[in-house]
Amino acid sequence: MMDAMSTPTRLLTFAEFEQLPDEPNKLELIDGELIRMPPPETNHTRISLRLYDFLKAALQRLHSEGQALDLGEVLHEAGYHIGDNWLIPDVSITHAGQAENKYLEGAPALAIEVMSRRNTAEMMQRKVRIYLDNGAREVWLLYRRPATVAVYRGRNSVEIEGILTSELLPGISIDLAEVFGRPEGTHRVKPR
Repeated sequence: MMDAMSTPTRLLTFAEFEQLPDEPNKLELIDGELIRMPPPETNHTRISLRLYDFLKAALQRLHSEGQALDLGEVLHEAGYHIGDNWLIPDVSITHAGQAENKYLEGAPALAIEVMSRRNTAEMMQRKVRIYLDNGAREVWLLYRRPATVAVYRGRNSVEIEGILTSELLPGISIDLAEVFGRPEGTHRVKPR
């Protein structure tokens, strides 16, 4: 088992992972290692929910226009059973018709992780590899400082600031300043 500061004591199978008792931490299983994550900080949750809301509305619009029909639904903190792994991206978009038994099977089409102090570069690269090797078309890693997104497509990655676009969501632009929230004192107030 592993948390942000310890080393693994024993590797688990997915069947063993499935039998663990409920606990307040978010649990993931990566290459047999149990990863315990503390509850997300409030700003982390706000960022992921802003992105979820934006993507949900954007995908509904695209679907109504007959576009992006290869994408399924937008989910917040949904778990994916990927081989012997269990990953919970902060936000995801499933493939249209994604296999589902007790759990969503395989990687989502788009996996999005909001980075926090507890995420190590090594752990995130392992997660990116698992997503991409198991059917994800893109993986986004959102970094708050500076406000950037690392977008992974296949073995390539690009770092984006300002406005994010994706081949998965044709014609959609995401203003990262809106996703990350404006710094204190700069929020716009609409006149009455």
